[in-house]
Amino acid sequence: MTIRVLIADDHAMIRSGLRLILEDQPDIEVVGEAVDGAAAVEAARRLRPDVCLVDIRMPRLDGVEVTRALAGPGAAAPMKVVIVTTFDLDEYVYGALRAGAVGFVLKDAGPTLLVEAVRAADSGDALVSPSITLRLFRQVSERAVRAAARPARPLSDREIEVVRLVARGRTNQEVAAELFVSLSTVKSHVTSIQGKLGVRNRVEIAAWAFEGGLPDSAPRR
Repeated sequence: MTIRVLIADDHAMIRSGLRLILEDQPDIEVVGEAVDGAAAVEAARRLRPDVCLVDIRMPRLDGVEVTRALAGPGAAAPMKVVIVTTFDLDEYVYGALRAGAVGFVLKDAGPTLLVEAVRAADSGDALVSPSITLRLFRQVSERAVRAAARPARPLSDREIEVVRLVARGRTNQEVAAELFVSLSTVKSHVTSIQGKLGVRNRVEIAAWAFEGGLPDSAPRR
């Protein structure tokens, strides 16, 4: 099946470059472009793409506001949003994470990672560029955003292993390979972990781990 993607960025050259990369893939189709945040929200609600690829800094509404509108708790039919960012905008990325984004990639990360992020989002997984993850979580730690909340129910030993791997940027398939279990088993663990922690996605699991939920959870270089 074809993955339908909306690109939102206020720079025409960036939009063109992203379109060329994505439409070079046989399973991805760019169904629309938006030049600012307000246009992105309107286009996403009208076109209902499978994945919204959103720049973090845009006129009218920034990427955090767009993410909140499309994927936040108040969204009637939440969409999958992948944020495109640069190193100096990590504080915005953290806001987008809390707003419901399921992936983060750098604009210069290369075609392969961009395509993988779109496919991961479409399949219900999440992909975070390792370099973004490291900088983002370091900033979260330095600012001490909040103490990690205790889970409603204790995590099992296997769930703790899954959390540690998720926090290091592993996809569900990579977790399955490292733990020698099936993909469906990993997905079941992730669902259970989300329920116990009261978080919405795998990216928030990673944030919880690094904020103090588990030791040695920081992503490695």
